[in-house]
Amino acid sequence: MSFAFWSLIIGVLLILMVLSGTLQKRLPLSTAMLYLAAGFALGPAGWVVLTPHPLDHAALLERGAEVAVLISLFSVGLKLGLPLSNRHWLLPLRLAFVSMTLTVALIAAVGVLGLGLPLGAAILLGAILAPTDPVLASDVQVESSGDRDRLRFSLTGEGGLNDGAAFPFVMLGLGLLGLHDLGTGGWRWLAVDVVWATAGGLLIGGALGALIGRLVVYLRTRHQESVGLDEFLALGLIALAYGVAVLSHAYGFLAVFAAGLALQRVKEQSGMVHVPVAGAAGRANGQTDDKPAAHATHDDHASAYMMQAVRGFNEQMERIGEFAVVLVVGAMLPLTHLPARAIVFMALLFLVIRPVSVWLGLLGAPVSRDQRIMMAWFGIRGIGSVYYLMYAISHGLPRPLAEQITAITLAAVTASILLHGVSVRPMMHLYCRRKMRQASP
Repeated sequence: MSFAFWSLIIGVLLILMVLSGTLQKRLPLSTAMLYLAAGFALGPAGWVVLTPHPLDHAALLERGAEVAVLISLFSVGLKLGLPLSNRHWLLPLRLAFVSMTLTVALIAAVGVLGLGLPLGAAILLGAILAPTDPVLASDVQVESSGDRDRLRFSLTGEGGLNDGAAFPFVMLGLGLLGLHDLGTGGWRWLAVDVVWATAGGLLIGGALGALIGRLVVYLRTRHQESVGLDEFLALGLIALAYGVAVLSHAYGFLAVFAAGLALQRVKEQSGMVHVPVAGAAGRANGQTDDKPAAHATHDDHASAYMMQAVRGFNEQMERIGEFAVVLVVGAMLPLTHLPARAIVFMALLFLVIRPVSVWLGLLGAPVSRDQRIMMAWFGIRGIGSVYYLMYAISHGLPRPLAEQITAITLAAVTASILLHGVSVRPMMHLYCRRKMRQASP
């Protein structure tokens, strides 16, 4: 198929998404649902324009999903304005580590007992489906760096952390299948894949984000240098944090998330909360600025200006990544066969496994009943699950297991996009109304 034809298809899709934006906001629909439907129509069940078989194109699909997740994790880090010493961080940490570990264990148990999977494959399935997705969860994320709502902050922080925290379980599953070296008695897995890769990723990303951010602010405020090209700063920091972490055998996802967090904290060194931003990033946020250089190099404004410009560009890139990956997921659906018993598994995943894991993980936590229910329901699966699936296939997952796990994963992602896409706005509106009613005297 010619490049011109693909240009026509992509152009039509992008323009339609823009034109339908206002209508979509008035209906209980998410943009991901529209992308999914478009992908399905372009796939083998429709016009047969897009036929990305998950087993034959796993390496390419892995890279595409990986880039989308990296951009999203950096964006999530930029949104979370609270210092790590703040008690608000206890909730996302418990969700990302305690609840996610319980989710992996429960999925693995159902996989062995209900789906007949070997233990390694069952743990791998749990690791693929346990992380919540920061790309598709924008409607339940914090709305600004100053957002202190426990529900939004917890779900945003969870999405940023557990996309990387799931990696040890992926490696454990692959190791039990003979596709990764766990070491004698599992020592290598525990020392390298769990302890060092997790801690190292967070440390490397945090250090690089703080260092680069402070260096840019210093050059701008003291020497009026390095002004502009904030888009390059965003992409460069993502690539640098990811590359250093992976080459150091640490988790790149956690490094990129930590880099975004650290860059956000550089902004806090000044007293500015908001400054107008010029260029594409500023226009995307409805801002204008006739004197960008003055703000970019001002002692009190430079860090806030830099952070807002980087975030504006990164959010646009995040939307493009979401569009591309979900479109491909829609096209892949007709290429898989879902066993009947897997439907029961998905019902357990959404209605039992996630709620039970969240309830146990948040025992004794200072959250309201409404917040606990919302956290239990919005365990959104998406692009992170697609990445881990393709990662496992690329690393030699046997074809019969790959076909079964692929069908379950794509079905779970599709069900999540549909169920959470329909319910997110009504539930969030109800939650906000009830919160305001309780806050009023």
